[in-house]
Amino acid sequence: MSSADEVGAERYVLLASQKRDGSWVTTPVWIAALDDGTVGFTTEASSGKVKRIRNFPEVTLQPCTSRGAVADGAPLWRGDAEVLQGAEADRIIAAIKRKYRWQVTLIEVLGAARSFVKRQSSTTVAIVIRLA
Repeated sequence: MSSADEVGAERYVLLASQKRDGSWVTTPVWIAALDDGTVGFTTEASSGKVKRIRNFPEVTLQPCTSRGAVADGAPLWRGDAEVLQGAEADRIIAAIKRKYRWQVTLIEVLGAARSFVKRQSSTTVAIVIRLA
């Protein structure tokens, strides 16, 4: 099994991305393996993850719970991340929708309700990670 398949088999992974001051920020994310040996996830274009990855593409991933708890001895994967938008992001968005079916639908409905109430919309982008 490849590293991408191992990562993609996880329900959640803890993404660590670096800030300008050198500190690291961790966030649990959904993840999906892609046909080309990479992995990816989706997020809002305005998220801190996007800003950090654009500045410093090196990231780490570890299996975790939905709240970001990592078990002792959990594997750590390193990789380089890239932010994708528009048509480039479509394959990752589709992979996440296939893996997390009803959860994605729920998030989309909640996002639409939030956009209606706040009168602002958010753009979804995809992050592709090439594992080392």
